[in-house]
This record gives sequence, structure tokens and C-alpha cells, in this order.
Amino acid sequence: MRSFTFLLVGVFASVLSAAWAAASDYQLVMVEQPGCAYCAAWNDQISDAYPHTAEGKFAPLVRADLHMGPPAGISYDRRVNFTPTFILVEDGAEIARMEGYVGEDFFWPLYAKLLEQHTAFVAETME
Repeated sequence: MRSFTFLLVGVFASVLSAAWAAASDYQLVMVEQPGCAYCAAWNDQISDAYPHTAEGKFAPLVRADLHMGPPAGISYDRRVNFTPTFILVEDGAEIARMEGYVGEDFFWPLYAKLLEQHTAFVAETME
């Protein structure tokens, strides 16, 4: 019985590990800078909720300062000129970006569409 329990625990751990690894392949890099009013608005309206959403769990947020370049292990396709810029990365490489912040009413549908176009993410629908 003990070996069966260890086998079940091992299988469960492997499944969780695989699921976490698949989700962690993607990250959302928020490039910001001090004094950016639109960055502050995003922080006020979205930041606290983001990690608790399907989008946030699929692509965890990483913050980057505009003047410091990309975080370690991440590369951008081109220079970032505006803040905030949201860069979707897969395995550290940019696959898509959104420049600017248009408010919370538009951020979520635009971001969900970006995820659906560039990843296997499927947005939750309200019935």
C-alpha cells in the first residue's frame, strides 16, 4: 500500500510539474518607468487582479524598467519607446507586444486576443 501511495504522489507531482512548466513558458513583461501616468493607471486598475486571472496564471507578470533593458534571460525584438509596453515572451523571446495602456475596459479584451493569437490560451467566456 505504501508503494502505491508513493506512486500516486509521484504521478500527481509529475502532472502538476508539467502543467506548471507549460504555463511558465510564457511571461508578460511590463516595461515601465518612474513618472509614467499610464503605468500608474495600470498599476491602480489591473496590477492587483492580474496574478489571479486566467491570463495572469498563463503568463505571469515580470516588470522591467525602460532604462535598464530587458530582464535577464529575456530578449526584445526591437527597442521599447513607450511606457507601458507589454511584451509577451515565450521561453524568454518576444512573440508579441502591446504599446500603451488604454484603460481597464479595453486592456482585458485586447490582451486576451493577443494571447489567443500567439499562444494556445483560450479566454474564458461569460455565459
